[in-house]
Amino acid sequence: MSGIGATGIILLVLVALLLFGPNKLPELGRAFGRTLREFKAGAKDIMEDDDRKDKDTNRVEVNRVDNLEKNNKRLPD
Repeated sequence: MSGIGATGIILLVLVALLLFGPNKLPELGRAFGRTLREFKAGAKDIMEDDDRKDKDTNRVEVNRVDNLEKNNKRLPD
């Protein structure tokens, strides 16, 4: 249960070669590569958006705490 070994990869390549033929495989590989690249770019954008949201939320919280501390006036004892 350790994943696909060398024989498994060779078997997959042979099956793909039989199913799609030698002319179609490079085209499928390029399409697969483009898909992975787009997925990585989308995931990176989502992660950056989340980071920006977190920073904005933290900034609002700090400003709220600062304003509360400034407006917190105590009556003399």
